[in-house]
Amino acid sequence: MTEKDGIKVYSKSVPESKVKALRVTCTLNTTLSALVTLLLDVPATVQWVSHTKSCTLLKRVSAAELYYYSEVSLPWPLENRDFVAHVKVTQDKTTKVVTVDAPAIPGIVGVKKGIVRVSHSLGYWTITPLGNGKVKVDYSLQVDPGGIIPAWAVNALSSQGPLDSFMEMRKMLQRDAYKNAFLSFIEN
Repeated sequence: MTEKDGIKVYSKSVPESKVKALRVTCTLNTTLSALVTLLLDVPATVQWVSHTKSCTLLKRVSAAELYYYSEVSLPWPLENRDFVAHVKVTQDKTTKVVTVDAPAIPGIVGVKKGIVRVSHSLGYWTITPLGNGKVKVDYSLQVDPGGIIPAWAVNALSSQGPLDSFMEMRKMLQRDAYKNAFLSFIEN
C-alpha cells in the first residue's frame, strides 16, 4: 500500500495477468454532484488524470451515460496506449451511493498507427455520501495495457499515477464549475 495525504493506493496480483489490479480509497470534501460532474467532464480529464494526453467525448447517450476516447502518454521507449470507455453513472435511491462503471470497450474508434489499443480495462467508482460535505471514494482499476510492456514498468507507474491523479482531483473539485454543480439525476 502507498499512502499520501489520506489517499491510499493498494495493488494486488490478478490471476493470468502480469499487471496488478489497483484500488484507491480516500475521503474528499465535496458533494456527490460535484464529483460526478468532474468525472463526466471529459475534456477536463487531461488536467487531472495522470499521463492522459488527450480525452475526447465520442457520444453522450444521456446525462448519466457517455462514451469517450483517450490516449495515455507513456515514457520512451514505451508506446502510448489508447482506449474507448463506456461510462455509466447510477445511484442507489435508498443509500444514495453512486457507482460509476467505466470499462474499456472495443470498436467505435479504429486502431491508430504507433499507439497500442487497450482492449481490457475495468474501472469502477463507488462514491458514498458521509454527510457534512464529505464523500468516501473507492476506485478500482484492472487493466491489460496490451502490446509489449514490461510488467515492472506498468506496476511502477501504477501507484504514483493514482496518487497524482487524486491529488489533482482534489484541486479540481475546488473550482466553482464543480463546487456548485447540480445534477438532476443525483440526489446529494
